[in-house]
Amino acid sequence: MACLLLFLLPAAPVTAQQGHPFSWGGDAEGGAPYQFPNPRNPEKIIGFEVDIADNLAKRLNLQPRFVQQQWDGLVPGLERGEYDAVIAGLEITEERLKKISFSSPYYYSTLSMTVRLDETRIRAADDLPRHAVGTLKASLAERYLNDLGGVDVKTYDNQAHPYIDLLLGRLDAVVMDTPIALYYAYSPQVRSVELTSVKFPIAIGIRKQDTKLLSAVNGALDQMRNDGTLKSIYQHWGMYNSSTADYFGDREPVSNANADRYRDYLEAVQTERTVGEQLTQYASFVPMLLRGALVTVEISIAAMALAIAVGLMLAIVRVFGPRWAAWPVVAFIEVVRGTPLLIQLFIIFYGLPTVGIRLSPLWAAVIGLGLNYAAYEAENYRAGIQSIPRGQLDAALALGLTRAQTIQRVILPQAVRLVIPPVTNDFIALLKDSSLVSVITMVELTKVYGQLASTYYDYIGIGILAASIYFLMGLPIARLSRYVESRLAYMKV
Repeated sequence: MACLLLFLLPAAPVTAQQGHPFSWGGDAEGGAPYQFPNPRNPEKIIGFEVDIADNLAKRLNLQPRFVQQQWDGLVPGLERGEYDAVIAGLEITEERLKKISFSSPYYYSTLSMTVRLDETRIRAADDLPRHAVGTLKASLAERYLNDLGGVDVKTYDNQAHPYIDLLLGRLDAVVMDTPIALYYAYSPQVRSVELTSVKFPIAIGIRKQDTKLLSAVNGALDQMRNDGTLKSIYQHWGMYNSSTADYFGDREPVSNANADRYRDYLEAVQTERTVGEQLTQYASFVPMLLRGALVTVEISIAAMALAIAVGLMLAIVRVFGPRWAAWPVVAFIEVVRGTPLLIQLFIIFYGLPTVGIRLSPLWAAVIGLGLNYAAYEAENYRAGIQSIPRGQLDAALALGLTRAQTIQRVILPQAVRLVIPPVTNDFIALLKDSSLVSVITMVELTKVYGQLASTYYDYIGIGILAASIYFLMGLPIARLSRYVESRLAYMKV
């Protein structure tokens, strides 16, 4: 228990000005060419923004540290101090400027529209209304499509999924940042059209109060722009364009002839593998998946312990407590069961800091899952308690036991035995629901699966591997519950 408490201690936020490592937030599941697991070595995160962060930290005399965060949680995570900066293809918008500061732009991008070769209805952006179009959630492309009017916009958390749906016929078109289209719309079955009329800057997000860091980052970016470092990075990734060249004041012809990183990426993801090579690759994924599974188990055990303790207390108060105490318990149970767990996690992790309550990602995950499942456990225990005949309570009181002794020694032991199966079922369900904590920077099993699957376009093989690990984690719990149930039973069947 002491080790668990030490593991759950909240981590204090760090800032680069205090001499700590330069921590930057991004989403490795977002995909190429921004930041993504190396197809040749998935243990390592690569991308042009990783190169920028490494060069930036070097010029600031700091050690770069990547912090995984889901795309739509990047700005809230920055505001609560989970990292020093956001480097994740973040467009400068009025909404974001109200919350955070931006560095000077480090890249100018455009949008690209991708359609299937057999699509004859869509030839320009003006043809997109009345069609289903996929794009990345909370991106400039989404706002662009909404502004067009009449477009059936389908948003995604992942860059690869829209292009997969396009090939499957679920979408009529995809509109994304041009670098994304370059890396994901390479299938011979599709064609892309660059929307050059839409040009927008991408910059680094920094907290408003970190003025010294903002000044230092801008100075380093100026150096990288003037000495050609940024241009070299973009050329290696095959994404240097005329918009960025104009911003840099570069009058030379735009060229990506030395795009070795881009060619290596295409070679890695398009290489046909034999069955033996595929199995060897799956074996190389196991250590990463097991590390994610360990996080899942740690969160689940701590959250279930909290759920059982709080749930039992709530059930006792509801059944045996006075009415004035029972009504708040009923209200808590109904509110928690009637609202999505995801919203509860967002409120705990991002909402509570506004009232002075700051929790680490792990504490927020444990408390969020624990309190959510406490409501369900309370109902399980209430059902178990109320299944015990009223006569046993009366008989125990008649024999001289106090009400508290009767509840503790007569009612609860029988009720606990009766609710072992549903509690076990909830524990297994909690193992799977722990995948939701990826929205608050926790990298657990499902998040690792998402990163690997989106990198290798293999949702079946890696999915079966991840599902097998979930199954193996839940199987001992089911076996243990049957053993405990049989030991506590009045008779063996």
